[in-house]
Amino acid sequence: MAQVVAALGLGPEEIETALATAALAPSVHNTQPWRFRVRRDRIELHPDPSRKLSATDPEDRELRLSCGAALFNLRLALQSMGVRPLVSMLPGQDAPGALAVVRRGGTLQIDDEHRALLGAVPRRRTNRRPFLDRAVDPRQRHALVRAAELERSWLHVISTPQERAQLKRFVQEAHQIQLHDAAVQAELAAFTGHRPGATDGIPPQSAGVRPAAQDEWAFRDFQGPERHPGKDYESDPLVVVLCSFYDGPLGDLQAGQAMQRVLLTATTRGLSASFLSQPVEVRRVREDLRRSLGGMLVPQTVLRLGYSTPVPPTPRREVGQLLISDEKASC
Repeated sequence: MAQVVAALGLGPEEIETALATAALAPSVHNTQPWRFRVRRDRIELHPDPSRKLSATDPEDRELRLSCGAALFNLRLALQSMGVRPLVSMLPGQDAPGALAVVRRGGTLQIDDEHRALLGAVPRRRTNRRPFLDRAVDPRQRHALVRAAELERSWLHVISTPQERAQLKRFVQEAHQIQLHDAAVQAELAAFTGHRPGATDGIPPQSAGVRPAAQDEWAFRDFQGPERHPGKDYESDPLVVVLCSFYDGPLGDLQAGQAMQRVLLTATTRGLSASFLSQPVEVRRVREDLRRSLGGMLVPQTVLRLGYSTPVPPTPRREVGQLLISDEKASC
């Protein structure tokens, strides 16, 4: 494995800590589709082509969303070390193949809000279990909307019975399309179930309970335990659609940072979250969802939020496995 080197005025141990923090971001099926090249004056964020989900995410939208989330974690970690991160997204010839480059833009003293978000990074976990039938109050909703706005994105809260019914139809339609797609199901199977020694994917203890016919929302089957009587999913979760203001790779990366800020904000406020990604992954349904939002906003992911019991962390790769050495060609 490649070794971490000094960069941005920080020592190797600090850079390793920052990259480990970045790598705690969420990703589809916990594929962890990011790599990093560390040079003295920069940290480059690259996609990992070996971790693409070609059937589930054919346009790499969610791959870039995940890398955006890792970028937000990296920004927080550097801020905690006194570095003001100067981020260039889609840098082109300056760093071929990179999604973003982070340089030192001076010094910074981290504030209380960002310190709380950083503290939430290791505690944030995708919670696929049933939530409690307890409403999320307006103050919490406002904080989540603000979190997206601070990252130049929009969080659309599903607030009317009509919107909720329509979104349920979109989730169900996309879910059925994916259920009948053998390649999508093969990708799901490859990253779930008992995989001893795995450093990625979703182990059974993080999978939630198995879906059942009475569920109001269509949930993926991550090969978790069978549910006990009375352990049904909640009837009325808070459901939100995270949107960017424009389409394309830059919008995906910005939305990924917003998504992570929303998720960390939720964590600081005692909320749990999981994804209802299906309607964004199926192009035709995604376009229907976009039209339902007025046509201007670009839906990037759908989140279910509420209160639940704690879940264990998912496995992570070592930082050394995420590094690109200068001898390797970037993608």
